[in-house]
Amino acid sequence: MTNTTQRPRTPNRKRSSTQTNRETLVATRERARNYRSRARSADLMGILCWVSVAVSIALYLAYSGASQFTDPGGMVTAVGIVTGLAGTDLILLMLVLAARIPWIDHTVGQDRAIALHRRLGKPALYLILAHAVLLTIGYSISDGTNVIAETISFFGLGSDMILGYVGLGLLVLVVITSVITVRRHFAYEAWHLIHLLSYVAVLVALPHQLSIGGVLADGTLQRVYWIALYVAAFGSILVFRFAVPLVRTFRHRLRVEHIETIAPGVFSIRLHGSDLRRLGAEGGQYAIWRFWSWRTWWHAHPISFSAMPTDRTIRLTVRELGRGTTRISRLRAGTFVSIEGPYGIFVDQARTAPYLSVIAAGIGVTPIRAMLEHAHLRPGEATILLRGTDQSEAYLWHEIGQIAQNTSASAFSMLGPRPRHVSTWMSAHALEHGITLESTFPHLHDSDLFICGPTAWADEVVADARDAGLPEHRIHIERFDS
Repeated sequence: MTNTTQRPRTPNRKRSSTQTNRETLVATRERARNYRSRARSADLMGILCWVSVAVSIALYLAYSGASQFTDPGGMVTAVGIVTGLAGTDLILLMLVLAARIPWIDHTVGQDRAIALHRRLGKPALYLILAHAVLLTIGYSISDGTNVIAETISFFGLGSDMILGYVGLGLLVLVVITSVITVRRHFAYEAWHLIHLLSYVAVLVALPHQLSIGGVLADGTLQRVYWIALYVAAFGSILVFRFAVPLVRTFRHRLRVEHIETIAPGVFSIRLHGSDLRRLGAEGGQYAIWRFWSWRTWWHAHPISFSAMPTDRTIRLTVRELGRGTTRISRLRAGTFVSIEGPYGIFVDQARTAPYLSVIAAGIGVTPIRAMLEHAHLRPGEATILLRGTDQSEAYLWHEIGQIAQNTSASAFSMLGPRPRHVSTWMSAHALEHGITLESTFPHLHDSDLFICGPTAWADEVVADARDAGLPEHRIHIERFDS
């Protein structure tokens, strides 16, 4: 393991140990308060999700549902309606989670919000499928017919019911194409277009919910509640996915200034615009960028800031991972750029401990570099480890080394391939010499650990951190595909 930086030749003005300890204590208490505030908000978010489902079922039972539990057909029908209401409620919650609402982002981050969005997909679909099946069976029992005849009769109830079946079909398509093994066979753009059909599916199913069966009859609180849910879900999408990005894009007027190659397959994009500090970006965050050239306009890219924005410039550093990123490496100066964001809580403000431990690999150094630049670090507060297979992966390492020198942080590099038959984030050489996460970071147990790099590698670091006993809320991870 090699030291990549030296202590500054001219040290910062010395401070008394009492003053340093007091500043550390104040900063730690402030971070603890911020963490407790986010934890309370996260708990509230979870409670609101469960309450919304419970209210949707309770209102149905209060208005008409309880009276249906009198015979077998009515009971099956009532359960079918309950599953439909619960499934629809979950789908609307999924839309809210995907709307990039600032409160949700500041509380749990977009990555966790989208992960929950994905986890809700299958349960929501199963509930909607159960809704269709149970209603058909329930009505067939009550009418004394078979399920095939009952299904045919549903289509005779008018266009609202047909739209309900169309919505069900679209939801099935969206969920199936979102399964990882299936998604790999689709180009990103094709998958994204199919995924947008989930909005259509929810909207086309709304008419049958309001008209068929009288469940949401006019003048009931139940009807008001569901309309409010739809307005909240789609209103959030319209405001935070469309209106806010449009305002930011035209306010800041971002354009490509120039593109610089910093290593084979790795390049930095410098953007210029106006009043960029109003973005409120923090080091470690990312934004969704769309570059408006004829070859790239249809593909949005989530890219981290690789330096803190100034009032006039933004820098992004990208590794070519496919045709999309290769195309943006060839953009012309003056290309118009739109922005959604910034997003994410992979930032210094998310810390709760007095020390900072950082480990980054590959292009994962980009948010780390911006986070270190933005953080207010006291001398000796941070320890940084940069990981690469060889020197060709030392992207921006000299800049991180300079930041470490300016803050009297300890910065190291670990070069070399991983051993073939052992699951580890370390190089074979480091493993042979007994290097561990705890020996690398002397203040690990009094630190927040920030990890950024390829997914499989990052997961190995997280596993080591957990084995070392580091609390979950002190492990901050940003995964990059390599």
